[in-house]
Amino acid sequence: MPKWLLTPLVGAAGGALASLVGWPLPWMVGSLLAVIAVRCIANRPLAEIPGGRKCGQWIVGVGIGLHFTPAVVEQVLANSAVILVGALATTLSSLIGIRLMLRSGEDRATAFFASMPGGASEMVNLGSRNGAVTSRVAAAQSLRLLLVVLSVPALFQLFLGTGPALHQAAPVDGTWLGLALAGGAALALLMQRYHQPNPWLIGPLLVSAVLCVGFDLRLGLPDGASELGQWLIGSALGCHFDRAFFRRAPSFIARTLLATALGMAFAALAAELLGWLDGLDHRSLMLGMMPGGIAELSLTAEALQLSVPLVTALQVLRLLLVLFLAEPVFRRWQLKAEN
Repeated sequence: MPKWLLTPLVGAAGGALASLVGWPLPWMVGSLLAVIAVRCIANRPLAEIPGGRKCGQWIVGVGIGLHFTPAVVEQVLANSAVILVGALATTLSSLIGIRLMLRSGEDRATAFFASMPGGASEMVNLGSRNGAVTSRVAAAQSLRLLLVVLSVPALFQLFLGTGPALHQAAPVDGTWLGLALAGGAALALLMQRYHQPNPWLIGPLLVSAVLCVGFDLRLGLPDGASELGQWLIGSALGCHFDRAFFRRAPSFIARTLLATALGMAFAALAAELLGWLDGLDHRSLMLGMMPGGIAELSLTAEALQLSVPLVTALQVLRLLLVLFLAEPVFRRWQLKAEN
């Protein structure tokens, strides 16, 4: 029997239980924890559903893009300076992790690429190209995502509460949604062919947002679609963890978690300062500046009724900064150290 056949059932059970207790993003967090529990406690070799994560990202990407309207884009562009500063600030928070890892004896390349706050798979590839220990880079990136998915939605709901409703339930239009889904899949395949980052999230997001802004649409996903995307993503993420993962280098895991927690605290303080200076919603700014993935944090913004476009803009810009600047900055740092 294929190892992935039980994965959707375990993930669905976890999502249903998390929904019953009212956990934020229940179908992502619940499925993630359930799959990890079965892999680690029951020691069952559950595998990722073939294409499951891509399908989940495709649905979620279209859903995120539906939040973009001409008025919202205007607001985002009007605050582009603040968004740029926020993206830069959270990128610089990686210095905390780099410092901690260097002090504990990690080599420069591993410390650098393991500490970057985004683009996990791309950081593994860049780390490999620059002499890093790729298993540690992958482990650090996975742990960071795990901590953010498990803690950020709950902490935001607990301490900041749910903000005022920024968007009402939108009608479902099968024709436009079909066009967004088909166009998003086509762009994702094209981006994947040319090895672009996160193609199955960013491609559908771009197509959906362009359609909504260009034709001034007010659309929503059908009931249950967002939960389906969360379930597929959460079940896939859980397959990255097993007993051996958590037994391997416990001190490295502890340092990674500490660096991520300190980075989150730094992002929260920086967001409060920027929100006070510019008057933007500090909740949305703070969420957008958290280390993590675009899909997870944008879904959190949607669940907590915060500004999904603002959070998404911060996350996308930070991803671009990390992807384009990480390797040149590292090589310059390495060259300076050698001289």
